[in-house]
Amino acid sequence: MSIAIPHCYAIGIEPADIDFMGHVNNANYLKWVQAAVVDHWQRLAPPDAVAAHLWVALKHEITYRKPAFLNDDVIATVLLEKVQGARAFYETIIKRGEDVLAEVKSSWCCLDAETLRPSRLANSVIEHFFPKDAE
Repeated sequence: MSIAIPHCYAIGIEPADIDFMGHVNNANYLKWVQAAVVDHWQRLAPPDAVAAHLWVALKHEITYRKPAFLNDDVIATVLLEKVQGARAFYETIIKRGEDVLAEVKSSWCCLDAETLRPSRLANSVIEHFFPKDAE
């Protein structure tokens, strides 16, 4: 299998994201990962596949490294590790400059948008995320 294309997603930090300690509350990292993974799917998958499928998170494992603050420029880099049946496994690295703020391993389930039942992706769709010339 080829190597996946990393997807960078800019994160906007809102005043409401800041907690009583003056930094971004940890719960916001989940919101960021969800937004970054969905953006990755919407930008790389063909439009008909985007319309026909939805994604729901099954599991997130977050390792927090450093806090984020209100005026930070934060980028989430999403990497699709593999697709197995109706599941996709991602690694997302959240950084401020060169500083790693958090590392997130997550698994997602692909759903048919009409039936809301798990749905395997066609190989022709998966190939959009693992281009052969990236090897």
